[in-house]
Amino acid sequence: MLLPPVIEKFVLHFGEMGGRWGINRTVGQIYALLFLSDRPLNAEEITEALGVSRSNVSMGLKELEAWRLVRKRHLPSDRRDYFEAPDDIWQIVRTLAEERRKREVDPTLSMLRGILMETPTSSEERHAQDKMRQMHELIELLVGWMDDVQKLDNHSLMQLLALGAGVSKILDIKSKITVFTSGKRRATEPEEP
Repeated sequence: MLLPPVIEKFVLHFGEMGGRWGINRTVGQIYALLFLSDRPLNAEEITEALGVSRSNVSMGLKELEAWRLVRKRHLPSDRRDYFEAPDDIWQIVRTLAEERRKREVDPTLSMLRGILMETPTSSEERHAQDKMRQMHELIELLVGWMDDVQKLDNHSLMQLLALGAGVSKILDIKSKITVFTSGKRRATEPEEP
């Protein structure tokens, strides 16, 4: 199977980017190929299209299944396993966020919680715990925000992302309203004798 030039460029790029995302080149290429494919592909088709070993393809598919980025399909009258990537790009992003959280964020939060429960034995440990507490609070805030974002439907998520710099404008307006209303309250409060 010879890949068309446009597809080949995309697949090769995903392979190169794989290392930056914490996956190997072949896994990135397999995912890109399945993402662009108009039909499910079996391991032999993937091996032929990418020019990599069958064992690399098998290991790559298992990794992608563990990340829930591909799913196995069976076709009528064919005993081979076929694989496809989800069609919904937003679901792919949600899945990636969930999986990265499970693998990277949750263990860090658990470790921080454990350390913060310990009694510091020196000023150096108290200082370190204060820094870790700040980190824990920030991560918890981000996780809560991500949980809320994960619940949004695709249209609402697109609207949120389209706000971009508009979010800072909204926060600026909110800040001005808060200053105005708190100043107005102070002006109407009776003066103390």
